[in-house]
Order: sequence, then C-alpha cells, then structure tokens
Amino acid sequence: MGLSRLLVSVLLVVATPEIAAQQSPGAFTAGQVQTGRAFYERNCAACHGVDLEGSGDAPPLAGGTFMLKWGPKMVSELFGLILETMPPARPQSLDEAAGLNATAYILQRNGARAGNDALTAAATTRIGTIANGQAPSGGGAAQGRGGRGGAAGTIALGAGTTAGQGQSGASGKRGVAVAGTVRNYVAVAPEMLKNPPAGDWLIFGRNYQRHSYSPLDQINRDNVKNLQLKWVWAMNDSGANQTTPIVHNGIIYLASPSNIVQALDGRTGDLIWETRAGPDQAPGYGGIRSIAIAEDKIFLPTSDAHMVALNAIDGQILWDTPASDKPHPSTSGDIVIGDKVLMGLTGCARFDGEGCYISAFDIHSGQRAWRFYTIPREGQPGSETWGSLPMNNRAGTETWLAGSYDPELNLTYWGVAQSKPWNFLSRKLTPFDKTLYANSTVALNPENGELAWYFQHAPGESFDLDEVFERVLVDIGDRKLSFSAGKAGVLWKLDRRTGQYLGSKEMVKQTVWERIDPKTGTPRYRTDILEMQLDKPIHVCPSTEGGKNWQAMSYHQPTGLLIVPLSQSCMEFTALPVDPKSVNVGGSGERKFLPMPGVNGNIGKLAAYDAETLNEVWKYEQRAPFLTAALSTAGGWVLIGDIDRRVHIFDVRTGQALWETRLGTSVQGFPVTYSADGKQYIAVMTGLGGGSPRNVPAVIAPEIKIPQSGQALYVFGLP
Repeated sequence: MGLSRLLVSVLLVVATPEIAAQQSPGAFTAGQVQTGRAFYERNCAACHGVDLEGSGDAPPLAGGTFMLKWGPKMVSELFGLILETMPPARPQSLDEAAGLNATAYILQRNGARAGNDALTAAATTRIGTIANGQAPSGGGAAQGRGGRGGAAGTIALGAGTTAGQGQSGASGKRGVAVAGTVRNYVAVAPEMLKNPPAGDWLIFGRNYQRHSYSPLDQINRDNVKNLQLKWVWAMNDSGANQTTPIVHNGIIYLASPSNIVQALDGRTGDLIWETRAGPDQAPGYGGIRSIAIAEDKIFLPTSDAHMVALNAIDGQILWDTPASDKPHPSTSGDIVIGDKVLMGLTGCARFDGEGCYISAFDIHSGQRAWRFYTIPREGQPGSETWGSLPMNNRAGTETWLAGSYDPELNLTYWGVAQSKPWNFLSRKLTPFDKTLYANSTVALNPENGELAWYFQHAPGESFDLDEVFERVLVDIGDRKLSFSAGKAGVLWKLDRRTGQYLGSKEMVKQTVWERIDPKTGTPRYRTDILEMQLDKPIHVCPSTEGGKNWQAMSYHQPTGLLIVPLSQSCMEFTALPVDPKSVNVGGSGERKFLPMPGVNGNIGKLAAYDAETLNEVWKYEQRAPFLTAALSTAGGWVLIGDIDRRVHIFDVRTGQALWETRLGTSVQGFPVTYSADGKQYIAVMTGLGGGSPRNVPAVIAPEIKIPQSGQALYVFGLP
C-alpha cells in the first residue's frame, strides 16, 4: 500500500518565514502521529521513502517541494486525497481512521506540532499555517538497519559470522536463517557464463545477450497443453516481487523481498538454505530484479544499495560492500563479467549532488573497482547538456536493470533512466537541454568503466517515459546489433560496435514525438509540448505505465523474432514547480491516466517483430496488461503472465494460444525454464507492487480485482 498517487500529485516547497511564524499546535494528537507513523512505515515507506523523500514514481511528502503545493491548501484536502486515491492498486480502500493518522504523521514530519484535539475529516486549517516543511528534531523516521550506513569500506564476514538464526522473514535477523548444504556443487567458470549449459539459467535473461530464450525443447508446442503444476514455494509478501531465479545444476537460487536469498531443490521445491542479507521491506516498490552467480558465490544487490556475496553452497555471507557513500535505497540488478560484478543504482530523485552511477566490485574481495557516473560531473564531457544547473540540482538517470555484455567486443550495454524532475519546466531547463546520459544506451568497458559510446534515445525527455530497460544483443550477418525499447513504445535498432542508429518501429500509439529523424534517430517533440506551461495539463500517449516497461522482450533465435510485452494507455500530464533548495523532489508531475483510443479497451499487447526488418509479424491483445517478461524456447512457444493472474503460452511463430492457467495473484517477474535429472521445468512468479504498470490498470480497468497477498514461485512440468 503506499500513499502513492496522492502523491502522484504531491509537489511542494518551503513556507515563507512569515507563514512559519504563524504556526500553532496542529489539529491532531501525538497518538495519531504515533499510529500514523507505524502505518506509514508499514504501508507507504516503500514508495515514498523512509524519510518521506519520495521516489521517481512517488512524490515526496515532506520538505520544500511538498509545501509549495500543499501549503496553501486545507488539511481536509490532503486527507481527502489520501482517502480517495490510496493505495493506488486499491483506491478508496482505507478506513477514515487510517487516513487521518497518515495525514497527522505527514503534517508532523513537515514541522506541525501535535495538540490536544484529534484530527477530523472536516479540518479546515491551512497546512502552511501549521507546517513549514522542516522535520522536527528527533522526530524523523527510522534510519535503516544498524551497522549498514554509507561507509565506503567492505565488510568481510566470513563463514562463521552469521547474525542470528530464525524463521523466514524474521525481522532484524541477518545471516543464515536456515542452514543446509548444496551437495556436489560445480563451480561456475567464466566460460559457463559465456556459454551457459542448456539446462541452466545462470544470468538475468539466461545469456549475456539477454535473449530470454532457452534451447530446451522437451516441452514443445505439441505437448505443452499437458503441463501440470509440480510445486509451489511461498515467497515473502513484503516488498515488490519482480525477481528472476538463477538455476544451476537443478538448484534454484531465489531472491525474495526483504533481501532474503534461498536455495531450493528445483525438482521438489525443498528448501536447502536461506539467508537474510539486508533490511526488511514494506509493500510497494523495492523489487530486487536479479541476482548473479560466479564460481562458488551468489551476488545480491540489496535494497539499501549494498553488494553482498554469499557462499552458493551454504548461504554464508562472505563480504558486504556499500555501493553508495551514504545510505541509499536501490532496486537494481547485477551481472558478473570476468572477475567483477557490476551493479546499477536507483533512488536518485534527490537534489543532493551525489548523482547516480554504475559500480563494479571485485568478486573475490568486494573492493570497488570503478564507478561510472550517469550524470557527468561538472567539467566532464556532457556536463554542458544540463545547462547552467549546478550539480546539486541534477537528479535521476538511474540504472535499475542490469546490463548485457558482448564478450567479443568486451563491451557492456546499459540503459539509463530519465532525468528528474521529469519535465524540462520543473528542471528549469529548455526541451533542447539533453541532460546526458538520461534515456541513453551507454556502452562501457567492463574492466575500467570507460565510456566507449552512447546513443540518446530521448534527448530532454519530459514525461517519465524512460529508456532504461534491457538491451538485447543480436547478430544478423556481419551486423552486431542492439535492440531496446522504452516507455514510449518504440523499438530501437543500433549498431553495437559504434552506437549508430539503424532503425526504429513504433509498437504502440505514441503522440509525444512528431517524427524520428530517419538518419540520426533523433526524435522531435510536438510543437505544443515545446510550448507547454507549468500547472497546465497536456495529453500524451503512452502513459507512464509504459508502452514497454521492465517486462523484458525475448529473442527467439530459430525464427529471428523479438517477442515484446506491451501496454496501451494514455495520460494527461501536468508539470509542477520545484523548489531548487529542496532535497526531496521526486518526479514533480501529476498524471491522470486514460484509456488509449483505437484499441477496443485492450491494455495488454504481446507482439512479435522481425529483427531484420522490424515488421510486426503477429500480435495478441487483451484487456489485462502483461506483467512478466516474455520467455521463449526451442520448443516453439513463448510464455507470458498478466495482472489478472493468468499464465499464457503461445505458438511463437503464429501467436496461437496453446495453454493457459490461473495463479494466486498477479503473474509478475521474469519466468525461466531449466532441467533437472533430465526433465524440463518452467518457473513462474506471482507478485505485488511495482508502480505504474499496476497503478494505471487500477484506474482504467477497475473491474480487474487483484489479491493483495500471495507472492510465490510456481513450477510446472509435463506429467
């Protein structure tokens, strides 16, 4: 539950000294604040931050930018918006007491003082007369887990330093919670990562090229109709679940919310060992999307931006290194290349001058090897694309999905998210300020982090339509290609040696750009977008649900098809003003989500595109949007899951439906297939949380009812 779409509108700034001087005790009690704090930390902090600082998709609830919008408004308006729109996936489901307590806590965190009278729904007090946007001293939210600040050193823990035994999900325990041993473990050598065994799934996307394709064919288009459920493993219901399992020699390594890593027997679902390697997480955001394996180690990028190495045999924590120099939230994935593990970073929607970056760590020692900043430092090439903004007012450019890798060229390819605040007006720039390396593909040398080339897909992007997602590497003849697609729903084709633009294809209706230059690939905004104003809505398609989002495409090698999960919705977007002195800025935009015209109400689209010509070969559309990556195999089928709890399998050549089943809650995450003892299995996750891909359907398809528990791993096989 998060306070998320209140706060998809919330923006704000500092009350003037005159207003602050008028403050009197607020119309709420200390008891309401205490109850509201517990409610917030349990249900809202995952989206809006422990310190109410906001995230890219969820606005800040404290500080100058918050007060800019809410200072002139009445307390009852804030309470009413919370009650009407929260949580985003189930609006209007909060009771009045919960809404009032949450409101009281937000007011208190903005400097309002408790009084003797309880807050009621009729409170007409103007927020700016009781709050000034400044947190009370000693009244902040919890500051994370003890002993895990932003210190830049490596914590070497070793085999005997577990932090306590306990049951799965036990709060405050760190270390091995369930002891066990993977028998007959075989070390994962670098050559195995370059050429994974057919029955393994060693990398996010299965191979370095991110094909999400398996050469297994025991389950094929003819017998897939006979699939049966073999076993289910319940996962922690805290946090978002958008994970991908790693499978080696029939053992599944699974990252669950709240930074829990487990080793499971892929044949039976039996737990072998379990380790808690990071802090608890609340429902909402925070899904760890991928882990990595190399030699005898599992690498977990934690939700508080640490890289942690575990022993793959028994789960012992080997070392723990913070990626950031200060406490930092993150939901990024990782990839092992040679003797380094690379990790992205999120949670950069703040005016704190730190910026965002990709980090590399030595897999043996945990020492940081290099860091590549996705916002150039002042004086570095590209810094001029941020105009005259000081470093402190340059934010965003997260890398929240792990990159891909070409061993022959020795280059790793990463997508970079949008700059923040979202809109050029909120950033106090023009639409022609490119803000590198936002919305770009960057090609890096994995040994030292040096930039080989970049291509910016959306210069000056201003509607939270980021291009951060997977880069799929395909060879066609002599051409070494990179394919990607972002929220604008455009499929991009680049030469991965040089970054040269080779073509693009609009896969859903997009109205942001008038045209894309056929030679350079540079898009041009509509004229009315170039002339848009603060606080005035403008209609664009797609919405921030994304024409294409984190749900990864699959490259089916035998047919040369890219199978892409897509979504179809639009929005009215309003850019909001930002206080440049505020730290917490978030996206600083309001969105009203709307159906996409011309699609008969179908939000979900799965389509296949010829990688050589970019022509659409087939498509399947339905009301419910798809919330998993696509998975294809040599058996001739492609699997996809949706928000309405269904798993679908289609013929990869024609799009004909072959099989379907329904699970406990929304099917979400990155499915995999593997073999154990000569039998092929399919593993699919159900999950909660995740921002716009779930919140938009709640608005435009409210008839789809989604259970709010039931995160699990389901494994299917033939009789």
